[in-house]
Amino acid sequence: MKRFLRTYGFLFIVAGIVVGLDQWTKALVRRNLPLGQIWLPQSLEWLQPYARIVNWYNTGSAFGLFQGAWLVFTVLAFVVAGIIIYYYPQIERSDWSLRLAMGLQLGGALGNLVSRLTMSGSVTDFISVGNFPVFNVADSSISIGVAVLLLGLWIKDRQEQQAQAESSSPESLTSSLAEGSEAETVHGEG
Repeated sequence: MKRFLRTYGFLFIVAGIVVGLDQWTKALVRRNLPLGQIWLPQSLEWLQPYARIVNWYNTGSAFGLFQGAWLVFTVLAFVVAGIIIYYYPQIERSDWSLRLAMGLQLGGALGNLVSRLTMSGSVTDFISVGNFPVFNVADSSISIGVAVLLLGLWIKDRQEQQAQAESSSPESLTSSLAEGSEAETVHGEG
């Protein structure tokens, strides 16, 4: 059990927080806002053209794409969750960005999966920003997970480039040559 928690603890904590927040916000919207209705606090009415809460059902993928293909996305969520759980232990513990990204993506996939399984194939979307398709916490988590993954890859690439540049700098070459000549001197005296 200790090994399991050490291996998967962070993944399941992040995913659990996302699923919990996703399900809570969806239930809150369904309970307090009739389907198709828009809500915004009166003090923020000026914001309505740009952002609002709306109760909307979606039978497609994230952001309302591929409507009616809920069965495909249900199966896909199981596959994605399985792949993440299978590959997660192979990630270096120091690779925080990939570990966080996988937790966010697992949480998003499971959040929408729970909704599809409990709501006849649909999910509740409620965040509406401008003309962008309506989305939810699970969709956001998947998108943020992708952004964290890309940011982590960019940082890692920059670090590798910097390390490579430092190893090929004139100072390091001079240092390498000096070490090489010292080694020849030691071997030549024997």
